[in-house]
Amino acid sequence: MTDMWFNETLYPAWGQRFRVVRELARVRSDFQDIAIFESETHGRVMTLDGVVQITEGDEFVYQEMIAHVPILAHGAARSVLIIGAGDGGVLKRVLMHAGVTKAVMVEIDGEVIRLSKQFLPGIGGTAWSDPRAEVIVGDGIDYVKKAPDASFDVIIVDSTDPIGVGEVLFTDAFYQNCARILTDRGVIVNQCGVPAMQADELRDTSARRRQFFPHVTAYVAAVPTYVGGYMTLGWAGKDASLTQQPAATLAARAQAAGITGTTEYWTPEIHAAAFHLPPYIGKHLP
Repeated sequence: MTDMWFNETLYPAWGQRFRVVRELARVRSDFQDIAIFESETHGRVMTLDGVVQITEGDEFVYQEMIAHVPILAHGAARSVLIIGAGDGGVLKRVLMHAGVTKAVMVEIDGEVIRLSKQFLPGIGGTAWSDPRAEVIVGDGIDYVKKAPDASFDVIIVDSTDPIGVGEVLFTDAFYQNCARILTDRGVIVNQCGVPAMQADELRDTSARRRQFFPHVTAYVAAVPTYVGGYMTLGWAGKDASLTQQPAATLAARAQAAGITGTTEYWTPEIHAAAFHLPPYIGKHLP
């Protein structure tokens, strides 16, 4: 076998690499460089501009925690807005919840969706054709600007880091509109990087959201290929009690939602514990 390696370029002085079995796709879209390859250890891997976005081997950790946590914490979410997440994994997890009646997904890069359907079909599964799903190739900033007041219970932002195409999803105007279109108990979550290496991402994003939401915090998930320790998922909501649900309540909600027994990372206990942050992470919150 050819000794070919992919070296991630997220950090200039530290990184990870994968032995590549074969390259499946490489496309330069209007927004970014997209590559998908078969790895020796983690199944198929998608990268955007040289940074690992998802692997078949550990995608379940991130997808379950960014989708199940806000929906189950809310307890009665019916309408969910997903921004980004073009691989379809978040959409699939959202639609696993029996109580969700509408899931709108807005992904700016249609090539990410096309390539994911072709080369990562297991990630999104049948979510693409679910009648409750509305998939829009378009600008998430523009969508939240035009959406009606109080039209969503949960907003999930699955974006790249705040550079390049993902940068506009971390602005004051964006969070102000998100607060407007969320219902009274609404919540928004988004990835805030790995604090050991990207503490400024968590700190700056949390400070921005604090201007528009009374309750701002974060929770953690351990995703092996998001190197550097815990990944933080930023949380901003209108009801602080949502992050304090006991495991027994979460277990009952999961049972009613129909996701009990389907997860590989999420459990009621992990959900409840994820909001208890180590001091090295918690110190970056407002």
